[in-house]
Amino acid sequence: MDDVMSRDLISDLPQSIIESILTRLPIRDAVRTSILSSKWRYKWATLTQLVFDEKCVILSNDRCKVEDGLVNFITRTLFLHKGPIHKFQLTTTHLQCCPDIDQWLLFLSRNDIKELVLELGEGEWFRVPSCLFNCKMLTRLDLFRCEFDPPPTFKGFLCLKSLNLHQVLVSPEAIESLISGCPLLESLALSYFDSLALTIRAPNLKFLCLEGEFKDICLENTPLLVAMSVAMYMTDDIAEHFEQSSTCNFNRFLGGVPRLERLIGHIYFTKFLSIGDDLGRLPITYAHLKVVELNQVSFEDMKEILVVLRLITNSPNLRELQISGSSNTLAAIDAPDLDFWEDECPSNCTFKQLRVVRMTDMSGVPHEMEFIKFLLANSPALETMSISPCVYVMDGRLNMLIELLRFRRASAQAEILFIQD
Repeated sequence: MDDVMSRDLISDLPQSIIESILTRLPIRDAVRTSILSSKWRYKWATLTQLVFDEKCVILSNDRCKVEDGLVNFITRTLFLHKGPIHKFQLTTTHLQCCPDIDQWLLFLSRNDIKELVLELGEGEWFRVPSCLFNCKMLTRLDLFRCEFDPPPTFKGFLCLKSLNLHQVLVSPEAIESLISGCPLLESLALSYFDSLALTIRAPNLKFLCLEGEFKDICLENTPLLVAMSVAMYMTDDIAEHFEQSSTCNFNRFLGGVPRLERLIGHIYFTKFLSIGDDLGRLPITYAHLKVVELNQVSFEDMKEILVVLRLITNSPNLRELQISGSSNTLAAIDAPDLDFWEDECPSNCTFKQLRVVRMTDMSGVPHEMEFIKFLLANSPALETMSISPCVYVMDGRLNMLIELLRFRRASAQAEILFIQD
């Protein structure tokens, strides 16, 4: 029994299990295991995943001291490391334009790096060195607050599957070239870009997240896309550009995504989709689309309402629908045009799979109520519809509730929840 208690069972574990344990520790603690015994002195040195942040050093009010400590720790760790490094992650607010980062990336480019995450804080932007474009084995690249300028000879990352660019200074042509030069790309996130016009060609793309000021977005070759989240910010220049456009944005953006399963549209997304010529009949049916969330839909804009109707009536397997309103109450009441619902709603439309509907920031204006009426009348499997009035609407809440109770329901089990904060 004493022999068993005195044995060092952890040290005798297979190297793969020890590495798995060390990977779950902060890198500083993993390195400190070298003092346990001679057996452990360099066990950490073969870790294939290195994640650095400000916890690697003792924090101090002396910024220079923290920066020097962090640089020395990372440099020494890389110097003592043995074997390939598959993942390198640096998250810090202290190193913006540190020349040592260039040297670390040069070292990593020679060590089969597969995942690279650089999340740098406010201050001077870090210019990505040319050696990054020699990392042929990259499968994941996350860059935050960097300047990204691929050399003319760069043809893309042939193994890259995930690309996340956040506040990155790069030309539209370079982004498009980068995306099309990554034939295996499955996940793409672009955020905080200004006045960007972008055409995305990515035949294996499955997940897309866009956030920023976009003048134009076109999904030209994305047949496998299953989930997307889009937030668009409006400026006067972009609004003027939209007004002059005649191209149907709906078809350019959603006309070639037949496998879409989840769609989240944030601010100005439905406005963007409504720009251009009349939608007419959609070229595809969204047979796989199960969840739709559309935020800040203006129910005073008939073209935005038409976007919502075209989308959901061409989604036969829709299960969850969430919509938040953004109506100018007076404008919406002054111009109801209720004949629209007779003309545009298919008489044979049935949402056979729709189970949950959430309507938030509702003002109780005619087109909002007609939309709710349309959903209740054509959703035989509906279980719950929750309706939350806009915080600025106080006097009309009782009228909204009375009108809701009068609407016919196709589902006898449908529960209507009127939520007042």
